[in-house]
Amino acid sequence: MYRVGIGYDIHRFAPGRKLFIGGVKVPYFKGLLGHSDADVLLHAVCDALLGAIGAGDIGQHFPNTDIRYKGISSIVLLAKVKRLLDRNSARIINIDTMVVLEAPKLARFKEKMKANMVGVLKIDKDRISIKATTNEGVGLIGKGKAACAYATALIKKSRRDK
Repeated sequence: MYRVGIGYDIHRFAPGRKLFIGGVKVPYFKGLLGHSDADVLLHAVCDALLGAIGAGDIGQHFPNTDIRYKGISSIVLLAKVKRLLDRNSARIINIDTMVVLEAPKLARFKEKMKANMVGVLKIDKDRISIKATTNEGVGLIGKGKAACAYATALIKKSRRDK
């Protein structure tokens, strides 16, 4: 049985924070504001994977009211989601993502982001696509005040877990 999930995340930029996208510390003069490391890409991927197995969303599993997740690396959250997929007999077929932000440019970091996800999800790198674009000056993202990410995931569940 095949299933599709979608994910979305958005965070505002804030001074005094480090910028993490795809588990990579991206050099920039501000970072994204959030309870965890505010990694919009990995949060969107987590939501897509959770949705594909019908397991709710990242906020249900890792609420921002829980001190255990304060400042946590989203790589750790992704690993927890992977364990949940394994328990649900779900195999990832592919993940497609889009990060939307005006700056910084992400081209030189995409392979490391992909390698981070491959390392956690244990899938071939050609099963993950990471794209980035700007918002052409429109809205909070276009004004450089926020960043967001979208993700879709296709999974295959074994027949015994219909």
